[in-house]
Amino acid sequence: MERKKVLISERIAEEGVEILKRELDVDYRDGISREELLSIIDRYDALIVRSVTRVDEELIQRGKRLKIVGRAGNGVDNIDVDVCTRYGVIVANTPDSNTISAAEQTIALMLAGARKTAWANNYLKSGVWDRKPFRGIELYGKTVGIVGLGRIGSMVATRLKAFNMRVIAYDPYIADERFERFGAEKKETLEELMREADIITVHTPRNEETMHMIDEKMLSLAKDGVGIVNCARGGIIKETAIIAGLESGKIAFAGLDVFEKEPITDSPLFKFNNVVVTPHLGADTYEAQKRVGEDIALQVIKALRGEIVPNVVNLPTMLKEELDYLKPYITLAEKMGSIYYQLERTPISRIDVTYSGPITKNETEILTIALLKGLLSPVMEEKVNYVNARLLAQDRGIKIYEHREEQTNKRYKNLINVKIFTNRCALDITGTISRAKNPILVEINGYETETDLEGLVLIVENEDRPRVIGPFATILGDHGINIASMKVARRNKGEKAVMLINVDNEVSEELMDILAKSDGIMSRPKLLRF
Repeated sequence: MERKKVLISERIAEEGVEILKRELDVDYRDGISREELLSIIDRYDALIVRSVTRVDEELIQRGKRLKIVGRAGNGVDNIDVDVCTRYGVIVANTPDSNTISAAEQTIALMLAGARKTAWANNYLKSGVWDRKPFRGIELYGKTVGIVGLGRIGSMVATRLKAFNMRVIAYDPYIADERFERFGAEKKETLEELMREADIITVHTPRNEETMHMIDEKMLSLAKDGVGIVNCARGGIIKETAIIAGLESGKIAFAGLDVFEKEPITDSPLFKFNNVVVTPHLGADTYEAQKRVGEDIALQVIKALRGEIVPNVVNLPTMLKEELDYLKPYITLAEKMGSIYYQLERTPISRIDVTYSGPITKNETEILTIALLKGLLSPVMEEKVNYVNARLLAQDRGIKIYEHREEQTNKRYKNLINVKIFTNRCALDITGTISRAKNPILVEINGYETETDLEGLVLIVENEDRPRVIGPFATILGDHGINIASMKVARRNKGEKAVMLINVDNEVSEELMDILAKSDGIMSRPKLLRF
């Protein structure tokens, strides 16, 4: 089988390259020109970039084999994510790889600013021994205000708790449980945080909402002598507002690793002795770069295997532990979605999905996407994946409605119920996972069952009376078909029943015709493949 190919257009750690080489053909072209990249991209299944390579519609259109663009780093400013989504190309990055390094850099700048370390260093090296200008402050007992309690913000919070600091945080997109988990007092507004914090550190992405979110007006609410740190993205704290605050004494010190325009070698900020600046070093440690290379390599390999990729940008964001919990349910949802077009060919008008049980405490959007992927894959010519499944469903006019219930109405802990409607019929199926984390179907159109959604499943309607099941099973045996398990379900005694039979062998069309003529069989059997 031909090995898939990956092009690396910018430098990544050698450890990552070695991981890729185990399974893929690797073309390492650090610094490749735009023209050459466009001319050869159609040969590759994956592309790995950093921050320079521009991934736009022109590139994606030419990369007809591309399944994933991997960003070795956190941001995706150089990648047109919407375009990639339209073309079904996964965009993945490595947000966890540099969290420790970025959190430590934040604290390093905070300490350096509080203790005037950089200024004192320069003073002493100039040949002057004098302690008087450099009396600093302790972090102990101070209140730190964290804006953005995501991956890095939460890591900063846990570390500053060890300094015996009071940690307050503002993040309108994070659940209350996360504040409790990381020991941070939740502030409902940014203004509230600004008034209470002795030191403010920001950890949000830069977008329309966050650009200049801390400006002159916000800083005017802060305590006199506040300290500020920015290791996130330049511009979240407005630079002219920082300068004005330093000049007025409102800001006692600033630690800045990022700037509104980069690279930068001259700025009014550089004239202040109480400002510590570094050239965007947050992720620049040996350990972080090794992790970035290794992590993006593993994500590319997973994507090309068709597996779930943990850090997909054009999918709902999930923490690793949440993804680990949901993985068996993602598999279940995809297999449930694949059932309909194996039974029917009538166009679908609407899908109602209901999630019940503790599973609803998690981000269930990925489950709906998996369901749609399973549904559409058998009938779509274009590739269907987790990225474009919802868009393809919308293009086909399928309306999707999602519901959540905190408790199930059956004996199972968690359930996924799917109702698929057409202008002629409806399919109503319910599934869960077993104790062994395997997907099982527990109900189909009101018939209760416990059928493993693995391998081959024969489904057939039959009369609920003696001498139907036995002869049917005998025919299978006579033709060399081994039955792994069988479930028979009925609603009312003596009426129609449904058999779901896990078999170990393919069932030919000729045998299907024979089975359909067996006494008591009400319809031609159908074979589901999982």
